[in-house]
Amino acid sequence: MNGLIKITELSDRYGISARTLRYYEDMRLIDSTRKDDYAYRLYNEAAVKRLEQILILRKLNISIKDIKRVFNTPGSNVVLEILDKKINDIDDEVSLLHELKEVVLEFIRQIKDADFSNDGDVKLLYEKAKDIETQLVNVDYNGNQSNVNRLLEVTEKLERRPEIVNRKPYFYLIFDLGSKEAVIEACELYCEAFGAEKISVDTIPDMPEWIGINMKILDLGIFMQSSPKPAGGNSCCCIRFLTEENLRKAYDALIREGTDYSLHADWEWTTLAATVRDKFNNGWLLSIL
Repeated sequence: MNGLIKITELSDRYGISARTLRYYEDMRLIDSTRKDDYAYRLYNEAAVKRLEQILILRKLNISIKDIKRVFNTPGSNVVLEILDKKINDIDDEVSLLHELKEVVLEFIRQIKDADFSNDGDVKLLYEKAKDIETQLVNVDYNGNQSNVNRLLEVTEKLERRPEIVNRKPYFYLIFDLGSKEAVIEACELYCEAFGAEKISVDTIPDMPEWIGINMKILDLGIFMQSSPKPAGGNSCCCIRFLTEENLRKAYDALIREGTDYSLHADWEWTTLAATVRDKFNNGWLLSIL
């Protein structure tokens, strides 16, 4: 497409998920474009180069927040500052690892000193192996209490939390609200009423009156879109699965005596999707994360 790359092709090329690409775009790190006759995300050469820069910085464990600073600030001062801080963080982590090594070595020495001819010592070690966490917190042997506390402190500092949490299957609802203004107004209302979180906003260049807003309300996913259909006339329950196997299992069950159903392998935002109108005339949209 005149040098433009589909989101699925970019995902395959660099081994990252389409969800991650959309996340980078939501964070305004990269931009996509859309052709008049094509509704899905496309990326030009500049966006691809920017993505390569992002991936290199992420390999260095640079946070998304700091990557935004690098891209938004001219010159090299910011990137040098961030890398210098990263060196200090690595030094701190190395120091913690050395401390952890000493704590573990001390535990090894204590185990070696245990008398295995003594049934009491053997039983005690066995009990510790059964429940490490409890034994660390409630030490009841002739060990070093301060070492135990330091081990907990060191391992807690070394714990890392990913910026994007592990994927879990989830379901969400689609609301057809009739107009763009109604979608925006509903979003504001739900944010006020429920403390809802607006996840993303989607638009289509050649459909100026269409808007889609993803929201999270009390752990429930909601996708609201402007649609010419009457409000509520085509609402459906949507489920996003982790695997194709789980999707097909649900699909095979729902289509029994269903009135309308089909599989879709050509949608840009998922590798496989299915639409089903079941025997009770309930609508379902199934897709893969």
